[in-house]
Amino acid sequence: MPKFSLAAMFVFATLLAQTAAAATLAVHPGERIGAAIEAAQAGDTIVVYGGHYGENLRITKRITLQGVGRPMIDGHNAGDVIRVAAPDVRITGLAIVNSGANLTAQNAGVYVQPGSDRTEIDHCELVYNLFGLWIEKSADVHVEDNLVVGKRDLRSPDRGNGIQLYNTTGAQIVGNTISYSRDGIYVDVSHHALFKGNTIHDVRYGTHYMNSYYNVWDGNDVYHNRGGLAIMEARNQVVKNNKVWGNTDHGIMLRTVQDSVVENNVVAGNQRGFFIYDAEYNTIRRNLVVDNAIGVHLWGGSVHNNVTGNDFIQNREQIRYVAANDVSWPGNYWSDYFGWDRRGRGVGDIPYTASDLVDRLTWRVPAVKVLMNSPAVQSLRLIAQQFPLMAVPSVVDDTPRMQPLHAAWVKWMGKQHD
Repeated sequence: MPKFSLAAMFVFATLLAQTAAAATLAVHPGERIGAAIEAAQAGDTIVVYGGHYGENLRITKRITLQGVGRPMIDGHNAGDVIRVAAPDVRITGLAIVNSGANLTAQNAGVYVQPGSDRTEIDHCELVYNLFGLWIEKSADVHVEDNLVVGKRDLRSPDRGNGIQLYNTTGAQIVGNTISYSRDGIYVDVSHHALFKGNTIHDVRYGTHYMNSYYNVWDGNDVYHNRGGLAIMEARNQVVKNNKVWGNTDHGIMLRTVQDSVVENNVVAGNQRGFFIYDAEYNTIRRNLVVDNAIGVHLWGGSVHNNVTGNDFIQNREQIRYVAANDVSWPGNYWSDYFGWDRRGRGVGDIPYTASDLVDRLTWRVPAVKVLMNSPAVQSLRLIAQQFPLMAVPSVVDDTPRMQPLHAAWVKWMGKQHD
């Protein structure tokens, strides 16, 4: 018999023996979960039945901790409620509440300590914890379909983050709902992660990225925060299909970001739709930027970006641009474009110029905005285009589209009031 077949049979027999040896331990109200963890062997499942358990747990072996009937594990406002100190642990179906409030000790509902690779936390409620989840120096951690609510009565600076990743690889953060923490998801020195389908509201920043590469942020709903997505000191990000709306500062911040793709996002009803600072060699395309006070605040040497196919609609200021030279953004739609398309190509015959004399005038004298659609102001805009001495550095679109890509843009109007 070939050696490969013998080796395969040996591996199969080992796995079969491990499966046969796995046991299920039951914990009922009045009993201690910690005692069951101590008694369990690697590979066992501990089933915890509905009730209230006042314990701080430490898991040091490969087990599954499974709740039935949403049992509550209560840390009584001291330390971590659950600390994971082993790889291949799964925690599911529990209510995990009342961690300590010591920021220096980083108290958490679940603290995944270094080396706890492939930990899974799903279908849990993590409520009134300083940090909902703290995940440190672990690979391939999976966090899915959890509810995370912080210590709402604390001041924002005194809270921890909903989910914090530090020095991780391969994390998957999917389908979670996070609120009333300091930041929703904080990501530092963490790479090759997926953040998908999360809902984040009433925090400082929906996401706060630092020094992290090759991550994907896909299909999240981020609203009613100070800032939506704050991506900083990062490269090789994919930010797509997100809905970022009603935030009191920025929708999406790209600060010192390179080699990334930002596409198909809805950015609506924020103070600043995009805040782009020191960002280079990125592709920003097919986004709907609608009804923001400022559509894009662009400065700090943000050049060499491919910005095309976006819809800029009904922003009070389409672009606030701070730089010494024009920058080219071809092929976008601008709701305040007053050109024409005599050849019927779907493209304007004259360039669109943002941050022109009229825009600058409205920055200095906001009352002018009430006259924006008047013949006098439109004449002033045309005169400024004819006299280069009156021009200021601007975003210039040589091929502005005459129709938006997003036909249903109107439903995103007024989101700052929702």
